[in-house]
Amino acid sequence: MPETPSTPLPRPARKPPWLRVRIETNPDGPVRETRELLRRERLHTVCEEAACPNLGECWARRHATVMILGDVCTRACGFCNVKTGLPARRDPDEPRRLARAVAELGLGHVVITSVDRDDLPDGGAGQFVRCIQELRALSPKTTIEVLTPDFRRKPGALEAVAAARPDVYNHNLETVPRHYRRVRPGASYRHSLALLRRAKELVPATFTKSGIMLGLGETRAEVRAVMDDLRAAAVDFLTVGQYLQPTRQHLPVERYVPPAEFEEVRREADERGFLLVAASPLTRSSYHADADFERLRARRAAQLARPH
Repeated sequence: MPETPSTPLPRPARKPPWLRVRIETNPDGPVRETRELLRRERLHTVCEEAACPNLGECWARRHATVMILGDVCTRACGFCNVKTGLPARRDPDEPRRLARAVAELGLGHVVITSVDRDDLPDGGAGQFVRCIQELRALSPKTTIEVLTPDFRRKPGALEAVAAARPDVYNHNLETVPRHYRRVRPGASYRHSLALLRRAKELVPATFTKSGIMLGLGETRAEVRAVMDDLRAAAVDFLTVGQYLQPTRQHLPVERYVPPAEFEEVRREADERGFLLVAASPLTRSSYHADADFERLRARRAAQLARPH
């Protein structure tokens, strides 16, 4: 990857071999069972709405990332496949249905995300809180990871979610500051970074997590600068994956980053002191989140056990 912007390269026409994934074809397998359960409980997932390439693998393991507060977003980010428009009213029964589905799936770890809800006074924070409360009541052993919007101009929203004490607080920066206007219109890099810093300050025991995408025209120097900013905000866990264009109406892929380069990025992140780094073309925020959470716990325990 060049260190400074240069003449744009021709846009890649086809996905490289390392981005091809196997799709389960068994009509009676766990993918179908997971889908039927989610339909029955009227739950949306980011797996489907964002056209995640890992859906087949995760659902075969009966793991799904639930997207609360509907499937219509109030923002129109250049990378995201979720519909934009006027969302429906908040569903008061959704937290209970979510908890019921998690219990039926037998999940040891669950990831809850949402669309942006700039239309709500609290940005949807109260729904996250109620989901955490319902999950604690019905599945007390399940660990909970939230992937929240930025709650921009929503005073007290972050504090409410942090006070509910999720095990992991995730908010994705998505890209480097130079591309924010193009990739995340309506968002602010500095605000998102401050949100992560504040989440750690409020509940130091909660793991904080963030992710970025490669392939949008960023430079390696910019990626390293984002890593430095995240470590300065005491973020524990970094995910780095390949951006994939959902439709022709979305931002194009500027470059498919090879696996070897992702490994270089991972090493650079490790050197900066993250507790855990996941970096590969298919890495996504909630990909293998259950196993990653166990690794986070083990590494923190080892860290605390070291003599000071």
